[in-house]
Amino acid sequence: MPPKSTPKSSALEAGDGVPVVFVHGWEMNGHIEALDYEPIFSSISGYRRIYVDLPGMGSTPAGRIDDLDGIYRWLVNFIDERIGTSRFLIIGSSCGAYLARALAQQYAAQVDGLLLRVPLIEPDDSKRDLDPFRPLVQDDQLMDSVLPEDRTRLGDVLIQTPAYLDALKQRVDVGFSAIESADKKVLEKIRNDKQRYRLSVRIDQPFSAPTLIIAGRQDESVGYRDSRHLLEQYLRSTYVVLDRGRHPLPIDDPERKLFEALVRDWLYRVNEWRTFSRPH
Repeated sequence: MPPKSTPKSSALEAGDGVPVVFVHGWEMNGHIEALDYEPIFSSISGYRRIYVDLPGMGSTPAGRIDDLDGIYRWLVNFIDERIGTSRFLIIGSSCGAYLARALAQQYAAQVDGLLLRVPLIEPDDSKRDLDPFRPLVQDDQLMDSVLPEDRTRLGDVLIQTPAYLDALKQRVDVGFSAIESADKKVLEKIRNDKQRYRLSVRIDQPFSAPTLIIAGRQDESVGYRDSRHLLEQYLRSTYVVLDRGRHPLPIDDPERKLFEALVRDWLYRVNEWRTFSRPH
């Protein structure tokens, strides 16, 4: 059943070849995903990257969307219009990974690969299995030198070194820009309601295409333990829990070499699957 009103869609696109749909996190936008993934994909030929802006986020108006099911249905319409019957890949981050799992079930016959970054598993905040925060590298003198307004924006700092602080500031600035442009009236109504912020479609069916799941060991938002059971559902999955990993991965990998290696390995497995293993 389509949503009551389908908002006009906005998406960044780059490259040609196999479509790759990127689904960003809550109150973020496609530009955030492009910042992380374009340095990797721009050096690899054969992929059409589609960085979608979800309703009420980025440049896509909320329309009459009023729950996560509505956003999911909007994504289904988006894929039907932009991709049709072509085979494609899906990459999702945080809440976008939650939506990506539903899309992988909906389009199981077309999806040749799934990447879940810091995936949201339990929409109810009170039920998430999280560890209390504690810094891994502590430098009180450095933190005392940070301006009060920056301390508020940065929140708890996991690695208290100058290099990490600089990288974190850049990441937070980009994130705040996305949040400020989001439609808070619509999104807060969804986010603050346990029923609205939960998908009603099933997302627990076995999935055979190559999958990469990247979790952060110190993720303060969704944690990592709730995602461990995904290994049983995703039959061709690599599951990685990164130490020094908080929710805004890959801030914890300043040169992004490890993040890039994981993505490239996933793409290698996807290409192998598409060539030799995928049922036809």
